[in-house]
Amino acid sequence: MNLSHKHAALYTDYYELTMAQGYFLSGMHEKKACFDYFFRKLPFKGGYVVFAGLQDLLDILQDYTFQEDDIEYLRQRGFKESFLTYLKHFKFRGTIHSVKEGEIIFPNEPAVRIEGTILETQIVETLTLNFLNFQSLIATKASRLKFAAGDRTVLDFGLRRAQGLGGIHASRAAIIGGASATSNVYSAFKFGLVPSGTMAHSWVESFESEIEAFRTFSKIFPDNSVFLVDTYDTLNSGVPNAIVVAHEMERVGNRLIGVRLDSGDFAYLSKRTRAMLDAEGLDYVKIVASNQLDEHIIKSLEEQGAKIDVFGVGTSLVIGREDAALDGVYKLSKYDSKPKIKISENIEKVLIPGIKKVFRYYNLENKFYADAVVGVDEDELNMMIHPHQSAKRLMLKGLRKEELMSCVMQEGKILYDKLTPYEIADYAAQRLLLLPDEHKRFEYPHIYKVGFSAALLKVRDELINEKLNILE
Repeated sequence: MNLSHKHAALYTDYYELTMAQGYFLSGMHEKKACFDYFFRKLPFKGGYVVFAGLQDLLDILQDYTFQEDDIEYLRQRGFKESFLTYLKHFKFRGTIHSVKEGEIIFPNEPAVRIEGTILETQIVETLTLNFLNFQSLIATKASRLKFAAGDRTVLDFGLRRAQGLGGIHASRAAIIGGASATSNVYSAFKFGLVPSGTMAHSWVESFESEIEAFRTFSKIFPDNSVFLVDTYDTLNSGVPNAIVVAHEMERVGNRLIGVRLDSGDFAYLSKRTRAMLDAEGLDYVKIVASNQLDEHIIKSLEEQGAKIDVFGVGTSLVIGREDAALDGVYKLSKYDSKPKIKISENIEKVLIPGIKKVFRYYNLENKFYADAVVGVDEDELNMMIHPHQSAKRLMLKGLRKEELMSCVMQEGKILYDKLTPYEIADYAAQRLLLLPDEHKRFEYPHIYKVGFSAALLKVRDELINEKLNILE
């Protein structure tokens, strides 16, 4: 078992375990059930979400067992001995259908479907939500940063501002969304990411002079030197000293990689720095900017003609500022061969029951056009309907479509070859190219169309009437 998976069965909310015991003691625990994972609201006032976290979730579920000390802890909490005996031999053996990690997804469509016994599908709810919500949030943020940066490089510099150990998976998700490397050494080691880092102001301050700090660094790291040039005076000290040392490096056959700006007016300073470097024949030296960047600032810098090659983004990326959570939910859609529904006074929270899948339709320009949620046995759809405004309908006949969900785990075993975060990032980038630009803009993005089949909505309406009649 992977060290990070130890005690994974306790990585849950307490009520998941109390319900599991309730199912067991009631003799319900072997009844079949299906849960859907989806989200309702797009983060960052954006137009899409990059789906991430699936592989980490599947890795844990494949190894999901209760350890002896897990059992002892639950015994101390008062759980019944017969239930604890059951947990000693428990292993997740469910079946999971999912969209690919890196897929572009939208509100109210199931991204993951987990089927199995009611006990095993219930008990993994918290893990599922924790992994998928967080990593999808951060991957989406990174995607927005990369969209703003264009051909420029985005780096993850956020570990020191992350919410504790969440920084581990934040760095993985950042790569999936479009970052090229990370300052997070642990995540680089664990997930095979490219580590990246230069120097802090403390390095420069530790020497008698700034130029001595640069010279020493260049001798220790002749192939990977980036100088932090704003410790004292960016244009009158930092950049001139970097130029001197860059020429010294050239004379011994090395090259300065870049200079980093960490404060001040990045648009103004980067233009001046670029001009100074180019005047000295150092057009190959890159300019890195860091400090409180987000997609809106990067977009503004681009519009101002800033001469920045690399953006190091920290806090905004790893905490998902301004939306610190994706509101993904995990809802029962079928139990004991019967479709299930939750009724709410808020019509947007009324669930669509039954086992479902998702078709994605393409327009005539071969771009994403609309997603239709259909019953698992439906193969052709001529029209989809808005779930809450039945007058809103979209004709789909004749459009090319693809099914988004596939079986990724069966009987608790992963069915596909694992991909690196960079391979998942490549897939996400390819899919984003198929999403029309109006859905990517930061201000009032166009709403992507998601609808449902008439057959699904008929089942929903019949269940609602049935429940309301019972209440009467």
